[in-house]
Amino acid sequence: MAVLGKEIRMNRLLNSETGRLLAVAVDQATARGIFDELMPIGRKITEIVAGKPDAMTMHKGIAEMCFPQHAGKTALILKLSTFSPWQPNYDAVVTEVEEAIRLGADAVSMGCIIGGEDQPEQIRNLGLAAGKAAAYGIPMIAHIYPRGNLIPKEEKDHWKHVAYAVRLGAEFGVDIVKTKYTGDPDSFRKVVEATPARVVVAGGESGTRNEDYFQMARDVIDAGGYGITFGRFVWNTKNPTAIVQCLHHIIHKNGTVKEAVELFNELTSQSAASK
Repeated sequence: MAVLGKEIRMNRLLNSETGRLLAVAVDQATARGIFDELMPIGRKITEIVAGKPDAMTMHKGIAEMCFPQHAGKTALILKLSTFSPWQPNYDAVVTEVEEAIRLGADAVSMGCIIGGEDQPEQIRNLGLAAGKAAAYGIPMIAHIYPRGNLIPKEEKDHWKHVAYAVRLGAEFGVDIVKTKYTGDPDSFRKVVEATPARVVVAGGESGTRNEDYFQMARDVIDAGGYGITFGRFVWNTKNPTAIVQCLHHIIHKNGTVKEAVELFNELTSQSAASK
């Protein structure tokens, strides 16, 4: 039954036509502090859902208070852990797989920072959570980043550390690994080849223009990745609905960056005209 349950949930999580993932995370307040564009959070979630992402990642309290009206419109990924502005390289476990089941989540996710002195504890937590998720038939997503204090500063962006991160996820039973982009398709292709798990990328602070993030999404797909789980780039804008629609065009329609930029301009003009 767990195998069937996992297959059903995975089909709800991934796009039915492409098998790829376009997810948006709104779990950043606990990790990075309060952002103006995440207030009020209910309105922001509504705007994101209107763009029709495949899934959204959030913590349990926000899910209970803000997600019920969107149930069935997009998949729910429940975050099991978080870091904080004061402990940016330590993900503390804040809930269990059982609570994700109670909330009807389609998948669970957990953060894991490697390359630091507390890596043993973090990978232990990840392995145990992945095992429990498998037992219940819940897809497991891990946000794994090589930014621990034992990695020399000049090596933190090396593709081999990112490849280690995604392989570690697969070794512990993770279905989808979210990690950082290595900066170019050639090196990222090596990352994808390092693991049998699906690989998606975070947005982070990878650019200053829409084109930068659209290009990253395009490069990830071209390198064999399964998609993106962006946060700030999507919600830290005045029109997150349009951003999601443009990313959908790239990830699920194999659109070009130029087409995505043109689509964004068109959608923004339509939105302005309707006000």
